Amino acid sequence: MSQTIRERAGILLRDNDPSVKADGVRALYDEAMAAADVTVPRTPGSIEPVPDPGRPERPTLVAPRDVPKRGPATPEGRASMAHSFAHIEFNAMNIGLDACYRFDAMPADFYRDWLSVARDEAKHFELLNAYLRERGYEYGSFPAHASLWETVHDTEHDVMVRMALIPRVLEARGLDVTPGIQRKLAQYDDQPLIDILDVIYNEEIQHVEIGTRWFRFACEQRGVDPRQTFRELLQHYMAGRIRGPYDEFGRKAAGFTDGEMQDLKDMEAETLAQLEGK
Repeated sequence: MSQTIRERAGILLRDNDPSVKADGVRALYDEAMAAADVTVPRTPGSIEPVPDPGRPERPTLVAPRDVPKRGPATPEGRASMAHSFAHIEFNAMNIGLDACYRFDAMPADFYRDWLSVARDEAKHFELLNAYLRERGYEYGSFPAHASLWETVHDTEHDVMVRMALIPRVLEARGLDVTPGIQRKLAQYDDQPLIDILDVIYNEEIQHVEIGTRWFRFACEQRGVDPRQTFRELLQHYMAGRIRGPYDEFGRKAAGFTDGEMQDLKDMEAETLAQLEGK
């Protein structure tokens, strides 16, 4: 029996070579867009947890606190920053593949959407890796951490939880911090990296919107209120980890409501009040 598009997404997810993975993602997306049906479930027994997706031997993975902190004032510091962004985008490519591979009984556009996310993240990764190579570095030149995948693993049991926490929390955080990073880079005239971050920022808005749309779809299917459910999931999974600043322009373009923005601010205020009370 030939492998389904979704099974092949799982195979790409486990591939260790970033170039092979990126090329495969583009080809699989094109095939999915032309296919009559991409909802075909994996064959029985083909699904399994992916505690660690395929990745190259380097970068060395360390605890987040052990990743060296370098600012944008030096070329090496900016390369280190670009490397951290490349690591995020490489993980995001895997996240898109995992969403396509893992979750059954969703509409065809769900799988196409997440393959489109993986395709965009592959492009972002390659832009950043090209930036690094032009400066004598490459992906793997600096250490990185594995905590990004922990939340993916923690949400593999439920598509609604995944849609709430990965695009609407972790990816949305990228929207929050990117404008400030670009302002710092402008002080050191690093227009190439600023331009790459422009591409990433605009396409990440689309990715967060995809997460928002499918989160609300899952809520509607279950007859639950999206705003209340999102807040409950944040309290359960992200207690004490909600921090501003919030990029209201980007988040609202990605489908966040005024009420949801206020909930984020209220939760942050509650956390700060609890810390001050200790």
